Amino acid sequence: MKKKYLNIISALMLGAATLTSCESQLNLQPLSAIGDNGFYQNTSEVQAATFAMYDGLQSTVLREFALTEMRSDNSKSKNSEGEWAQFEHMNVSPTNGTLSTYWSDCYNVIFRANKVLASLDVVTDDASKTIFESEAKFVRALMYFNLTRGFGDVPLVTKVVVPGDLTTTERIAVNTVYQQIDQDLTEAIAGLPDRGGIEEGRATKAAAQALLAKVKLTTGDYTGAKGLLETVMNNADYGLEENYTDVFYTELNSEIIFAIQFLNDNAEESQDFSYEFTKLGRNSGLNYVTDDFKANVDAADTERTAVLYNPEDDKENGKFITSSSDNRLCGNDWVVLRMADVYLMYSEAILAGGESTTDAGAVDAYNMVRARVGMPTLDAGSTLTKQALLLERRIELGFENHRLYDLVRFGVAEEVMGAFASDNGFTFNGTKLLLPIPQREIDTSYGALKQNPGY
Repeated sequence: MKKKYLNIISALMLGAATLTSCESQLNLQPLSAIGDNGFYQNTSEVQAATFAMYDGLQSTVLREFALTEMRSDNSKSKNSEGEWAQFEHMNVSPTNGTLSTYWSDCYNVIFRANKVLASLDVVTDDASKTIFESEAKFVRALMYFNLTRGFGDVPLVTKVVVPGDLTTTERIAVNTVYQQIDQDLTEAIAGLPDRGGIEEGRATKAAAQALLAKVKLTTGDYTGAKGLLETVMNNADYGLEENYTDVFYTELNSEIIFAIQFLNDNAEESQDFSYEFTKLGRNSGLNYVTDDFKANVDAADTERTAVLYNPEDDKENGKFITSSSDNRLCGNDWVVLRMADVYLMYSEAILAGGESTTDAGAVDAYNMVRARVGMPTLDAGSTLTKQALLLERRIELGFENHRLYDLVRFGVAEEVMGAFASDNGFTFNGTKLLLPIPQREIDTSYGALKQNPGY
């Protein structure tokens, strides 16, 4: 997809814990001249900083699949070697380089969001100020949601940190972090425009609503999630694409609620995960389809199968096959939120942690996703089970970084991953559902940052 905002600020980079100089095209003042508002002295500079958050998001998803899909029963590496094998065997070392980079990238984006929030006083247009503030809160909430699901208790930084501030390295209880996430997203919903009121690729009201719904499902607030999801489902800006393949290979389609965007053949704005998901990858192939995943796909599910697997090699992930002339400079976007997820979350909200439901709304939402790909649907009055819903999410959303967190949210992660580990010859215990805190972060926190149990 084309990205209007990245053409403006693709090169703006901010440090994760210290203030650094930026690209000269922005004509920003040197470090010695920083005033109360930091680098940003006017609306255009705060806009540039806002766009820089989205630029930072690109880095977070380059290898996020390793921490999510490859730590589930969905995917693995081709050769099970080196640091990548640690993810598929759920035995990640605190010194793992990919782990450490992911942590740093997420907090880099949080820093950027906090910098925007700290600089709003120089924005003279109230409407712009509201949107910038809401975007920053959406992005910060997204990062903390991913960090908390991955690591558990994490440092909660809601201000611009300065060198020597060690109070920001203490781990904060998950419940407190979720309170901040909820607050950020609630305030973002109030300030963000609808899809037609902002460039594609930037946060919208519906994106904040869908993300907050997933947060509420994670924390057990099923009623709150249901109301938010109904609002998104009734939004005329969004709907299921007629063809499954169009979700991933048609620009600006109606199903995408929020995606992290990339450009083909662009040294600054391309991605290489599409390349790594093939046997040509520099790491000999990553995010490969497991036999367990393939065994759980119905043979009649041909429309999705044609997208889930590379038709030239059914072990390769097919959702991100590139059309780029340089397969290391790929333009496939990373989809974070889309309507099929919303419909299935709606069924989940009605299920409310139970084993089954006959609620017509839950059944209808489940059926819409199934019908789109020509799969059998449930008759009116039929029972939708937790197992069926979880399987549908696995196949429909396969390789989009949902599976492990779905298993945790549905309360079956230890059971499912324990069986998968036994079948695939590695040891698993419940402590492995959380990642280790990167050792580099512990070493530089002067004892303030404690390791997760089991590492």
